[in-house]
Amino acid sequence: MVKPDPIPSPALTSVAALERDGLVAPADRDVLEQVAAEFRVRISPAMAAVDAAGVRAQFVPDARELQVVPEELADPIGDDVHRHVPGLTHRYPDRAILHATQTCEVYCRFCFRRETVGEAGALAEAEFDRVVDYLRATPAVREVIFTGGDPLVLSARRLGAMLDRLEAVGLDSVRFHTRVPVVAPEKVSEALVRVLDRALPVWMVVHTNHPDEITPEAAAALRRLNRAGVPLLSQTVLLRGVNAEVEVLERLFRLLIRHRVKPYYLHHPDLAKGTGHFRVTLAEGQAIMAALRGRLTGIAQPLYVLDIPGGHGKVPVGPGYLRREGEDWVVTDPQGREHSYRDL
Repeated sequence: MVKPDPIPSPALTSVAALERDGLVAPADRDVLEQVAAEFRVRISPAMAAVDAAGVRAQFVPDARELQVVPEELADPIGDDVHRHVPGLTHRYPDRAILHATQTCEVYCRFCFRRETVGEAGALAEAEFDRVVDYLRATPAVREVIFTGGDPLVLSARRLGAMLDRLEAVGLDSVRFHTRVPVVAPEKVSEALVRVLDRALPVWMVVHTNHPDEITPEAAAALRRLNRAGVPLLSQTVLLRGVNAEVEVLERLFRLLIRHRVKPYYLHHPDLAKGTGHFRVTLAEGQAIMAALRGRLTGIAQPLYVLDIPGGHGKVPVGPGYLRREGEDWVVTDPQGREHSYRDL
């Protein structure tokens, strides 16, 4: 007799559920209910099972989230400024961001869209029609980036239908930005990888911030994507109390390379409301990147970037290795030593 598949554990979506599972103390319940009223709570079973402070700090609400300063913004990277049709942000000339859904498998406590995720479900068919019309009328857009929420919460059938229509537009590539392979690896199904294996190149950027997120199940999901021919990159947010240490990031980036994932972006934390306790200074981030330069192979080095508030785009803010001194340059090597160099 064939045993039925086990019923998956439900996501934790309330302070009461977190308290029941021992993730928050009963004494903190009242203040954390206030936090949850402002910013939604959701932790996938896979992440709730990881007993690591650097993982839980990303998902378990914290009373410090109620501390909002004037510089923090509801839309810190300016999505709405460049939203030409519902569901599509066109900030850069050759690429556009498709907000396929507002739902995620986890709600990160530092998310720059934390005030909108969970408000609505998937993009309606009529809205997607307008997106496709805009792309046909705007041939400068060569790449569409699926984001959300998290686009991989959608069914394989729905994603396949969307990709079919985008393939007909004549794009160079599509890209998915997602947390699902790490936080809900069971959703990387055979049906999904079949949908992604197509003539139109599909790239995937996996959001992961701490090495303990890469469970054996996550590693298996990444391997399924590898075998489908989906090139994998990663993006990481630099977070105090999570990964703002050279040793933690070195472990993460080495682990990603081992699983055939190229570290792509290290994001300076955005000015989202109530996220000050996660924030590091640019100088701290630059020092961490300088240290990593001397310890990691080049293929494990992400680009350290800042998304300029207001929708002005992201720029590299990594450490500087050159400065002018008279007619010469002074070059700093990965060990911090300085050398003179002259352009001939």
